[in-house]
Amino acid sequence: MTSETDRLAAERYVVLTTFRRDGRAVPTPLWVAGQDGELVLWSERKAGKVKRIRNDGRVEVQACDLRGQKTHGAKVSGQARLLDAAETERVRRAIARKYGIVGRVTMFFSKLRGPADRTVGIAVKLDG
Repeated sequence: MTSETDRLAAERYVVLTTFRRDGRAVPTPLWVAGQDGELVLWSERKAGKVKRIRNDGRVEVQACDLRGQKTHGAKVSGQARLLDAAETERVRRAIARKYGIVGRVTMFFSKLRGPADRTVGIAVKLDG
């Protein structure tokens, strides 16, 4: 039987829902990969979701379409954490590998746009 982590890691896109201090949910569609029993994602360090994760790591994850408007499958709660530079690089490689040429090109141009610490990896450990 496939775990929820494996199921979501196999999806093309997921909606990562983070929570503001007042409890309001903020959904964001992202690329996802699986690594060491966790879901791994990648984002700009200055993004709102990163700030919200730094404040409160509680998240929800659900499979979705490209724009995050049509979801499918179960919504699963978990705890997110921000990764250091070495772990972020492993996330970048995992996403590049999963998404093929589009992933590799995206990661290449991301590196051209600024310093390596401009982006950060996010690991999500699902509850249960």
